[in-house]
Amino acid sequence: MLSANDIRGMYAIPPTPAKPGADRWDATDTVDLDETARLTERLIQEGVSGFMVLGTTGECATLSQEDYEKYVDCFLATVNKRVPTFVGTTALGTHEIVRRIRFVRERGADGMLLGMPMWQPCTMEMAVQHYATISEAFPDFPIMIYANPRAFRFDFPPAFWRQIVQRAPTVVAAKYSEVGRYLAVLRASQGRIKFVPVDGAAYAFARLAPEATTVCWATSVAMGPQPAIALMDAILAGDWDRAKQVADDIAWAAEPSHTISGDQAVFASYNIQLHRYEQETAGYIPFYPIRPPYNYMPEEFIERARETGRRWAQIREKYAVARLAAR
Repeated sequence: MLSANDIRGMYAIPPTPAKPGADRWDATDTVDLDETARLTERLIQEGVSGFMVLGTTGECATLSQEDYEKYVDCFLATVNKRVPTFVGTTALGTHEIVRRIRFVRERGADGMLLGMPMWQPCTMEMAVQHYATISEAFPDFPIMIYANPRAFRFDFPPAFWRQIVQRAPTVVAAKYSEVGRYLAVLRASQGRIKFVPVDGAAYAFARLAPEATTVCWATSVAMGPQPAIALMDAILAGDWDRAKQVADDIAWAAEPSHTISGDQAVFASYNIQLHRYEQETAGYIPFYPIRPPYNYMPEEFIERARETGRRWAQIREKYAVARLAAR
């Protein structure tokens, strides 16, 4: 079973490829399995360290159960145990979550990416009990907590992590990007949980706790994984000048989208769409239709996202060339 110390490098969060027409209300069989296999293989060949799939931008909330299972089958068969995989199993309630966990474990996932049941906001007691229950039910299957306060309407404070390490021993990691609380949650978790920041926050995390910051996640891989890989390579090597340079380039590329991502209330409504339109102009993957109801975004936001995609294409080329030269 994976431990916290096993989680290193840059973990990709790819979109779930959609067929033409997937944005229609009456669409069925929406997952493009050929593209799923192609994108997954390409990311492995280009050096990603692992995967976290079927979260928000993987459209876990908009896939039918049939599409969910087809995607999981294709994705895990393509990875074929070459890199660690955490597969999203979040759903409306515990019974469906358990059914999904059983499915992804049987298909060969290395762990689950698990948020909270998505209807009523959980209290502290409910939140801790949720993970304690799943940990007890699946004692040999690691949990990466999907610690997104906006999505799950829960603050994930240090007191939560203090209880988690006592009551949910299979929690090995958390998708977590709050710089201001990083040291506090590290202390609360007694170093037993690997906190995984987004690529845009990884440098700040690493300067606060360099020994603990060994991994980041990136939805930007759908625009090309090279900058995020370069960032983690520099952090793991302790090359802080290089890490700062890459972090600054990533921030420059992301700046046009910050009008959306920097306002949590706005970002909550346009998370999926923002990244899809960034990908449209980055040119690394085809543009996939967005499944409803999240297939609308104001034109001014779309253009900002496209500008981020254009900028990312520039830094992707820069770090692709640098990686090639280093070899």
